[in-house]
Amino acid sequence: MPPAENRTAPRLPSPSSPNPGSPHGGTDESADARAPLDGSPELLRAAFRRHPAGVAVITARGSRLAGFTATSLTSVSADPPLVSFGVGTASSSWPVIAEAEHVGVHLLGEHQRELAGIFARSGADRFAPPTRWREGPEGVPLLESVPVWLVCRVVARVPAGDHRVVVAQVVAGDPAGPGRPLVHHDGRYNALRD
Repeated sequence: MPPAENRTAPRLPSPSSPNPGSPHGGTDESADARAPLDGSPELLRAAFRRHPAGVAVITARGSRLAGFTATSLTSVSADPPLVSFGVGTASSSWPVIAEAEHVGVHLLGEHQRELAGIFARSGADRFAPPTRWREGPEGVPLLESVPVWLVCRVVARVPAGDHRVVVAQVVAGDPAGPGRPLVHHDGRYNALRD
């Protein structure tokens, strides 16, 4: 789910420290006895705040340029090379993504927290300075100085609640750019630690 689309999730109690005496290596009994929460948007957001994810920016060109920060990017298949990402149908980028034949996928580096923030903000001119970009294959806007960029041909848009899951086939790219990965965790952008 793109950080721009996250709403503030309630803080759930953190699990107790692991109990070394537990036969399952889990948390102590008081944490195990806690009643589960009902399935809800708040539960999902709170759970995924605890799940670190790589940070990507998805770009496309249509009647205008569009782009957004995504933490939902995943590799789907190696042969053919497919990726997927989610995009909210209420987002300003959706109308362009909905019609685009090709998209740009950019894996951001730890030096690009500001860029991740720009593409996560609503109402921002995301392609204005300080954003540096150029036109790439298939006319896709490509961000500069990213560790990895891919140009992908959209092959499916699957309805999924208030989002669409976009599946796209990689047609070009460069995986050898500068920097270490940027990670999103607990509502913040972080550098990957060794």
